Amino acid sequence: MAADSDWHLTRTFNSTSGDVRWDRLGPPGGPPVVLLHGTPFSSYVWRAVARSLAREYDVHVWDMPGYGSSEKAEGQDVSLAAQGRVLGELLAHWQLTEPLVVAHDFGGAVALRAHLLHDARYRALALVDPVALAPWGSPFFRLVGAHADVFERLPPALHGALVREYVSSASSPGLRSDVLDRLVEPWLDDTGQAAFYRQIAQADQRYTDEIQGRYGGIGIPTLVCWGEDDTWIPIAKGHELAALVPGARFEPIAGAGHLVQEDAPAQLTAALLAFLQRHR
Repeated sequence: MAADSDWHLTRTFNSTSGDVRWDRLGPPGGPPVVLLHGTPFSSYVWRAVARSLAREYDVHVWDMPGYGSSEKAEGQDVSLAAQGRVLGELLAHWQLTEPLVVAHDFGGAVALRAHLLHDARYRALALVDPVALAPWGSPFFRLVGAHADVFERLPPALHGALVREYVSSASSPGLRSDVLDRLVEPWLDDTGQAAFYRQIAQADQRYTDEIQGRYGGIGIPTLVCWGEDDTWIPIAKGHELAALVPGARFEPIAGAGHLVQEDAPAQLTAALLAFLQRHR
């Protein structure tokens, strides 16, 4: 995994929501860290951070079912509820009883659900622009969710243009063309096109409504990082979330949009390292 083009997950776990591709970086005896990506992304967005953390930590990366290089199938359950269960299955498979967890976007909701509803234990939790508080979902997101069957039938060229524009909007300074190509690639063939609209159709705010009232009971060290220029989820939501979690530390990231890992990887890595080193 030396270069961006070489980011390939080499291992497979058969979860209750399909085959999950995953991998491991860093010294096996190091403190374990689990990285969770969001939607419509994959573990690829964590590549720079993961490689930096892997100097000291045993880093676990994975593509959620229905995303990236993991299985995409008709009728697949890729909801937040399913992803939370799959995270619990992976932690058991990896024999991690109390890892450090870092989660972005929908991955934040997955990590929170696994912890609050499925008794997943973490040593500490870092949330990066997470989906956690109502209301969420842009007008575009809600439109697609209500008419996923129609969007699934878009001509490939129109679908590809839509996905590229959507993913591009997650960055504040803009994405390099090769990075954008890699981020949209999993969604462009027939299987990927159906999977793209499937994951939006199954996104439901009730999955965060179920846990939002429990944030005051989170008793582990928590860091909330937020891109100051996030247009997908405004930074005000970050302040609100940090105020709900007892003792949570809030860390704004200047010059970054929603895809903080792409917009400001050095600043994000520094914030995460400082937090993880205090709680390893």
